[in-house]
Amino acid sequence: MNTSNRHTADIFELLSKGRFICSNAVEDNNRKLYNIIDENFDELYQYFSAIGFVLEKGDEYFYFSRSEVKATLENKIEQAYRWVDVVDFFMAFNNGFAHGFRFTVPDILVQVKIDANLKDKLEIMKRLTGDGSYHERITNLVEKQLVTPGYAELENEITGQYKVLSSFNYMKQLIVSIQIQEDVTNEISE
Repeated sequence: MNTSNRHTADIFELLSKGRFICSNAVEDNNRKLYNIIDENFDELYQYFSAIGFVLEKGDEYFYFSRSEVKATLENKIEQAYRWVDVVDFFMAFNNGFAHGFRFTVPDILVQVKIDANLKDKLEIMKRLTGDGSYHERITNLVEKQLVTPGYAELENEITGQYKVLSSFNYMKQLIVSIQIQEDVTNEISE
């Protein structure tokens, strides 16, 4: 394998925690790891599959999935609900919310104060954000639902600017792939 044990360990350390490694990561080290995986994907895929992890490649991001099913259907549905709520909230904030998009908590706060629909969406997500001021709840939402799993990173500590990573597409694609059957009981067949 062309990658050193240190890089393999660093890759495992990030991905095994459910995080993503993205091509547009803020940190140089994460972009470097992305390039290492990209250049050595087949070898790393084999290496990690031997220990029960499946290295998956998305559109400009990598992540682990497990070959065995550990999550119950109920847990998966609950996670999907959270993702739908999170994506819905951030797309309502700005319909251009996608990888490469930059934002601050105060940007969202201003929008929440003037947009009743966005305020309602934030109220619905109290189970994810907890109680507190709008600023505290938005900060919790950004940190726990975007930064911690690796969908966004703090790009500038001074201005508090975040950057949406390419892994955000993982959530969006999952939600877009949900097929809902239309109610056809009142249709007349031709």
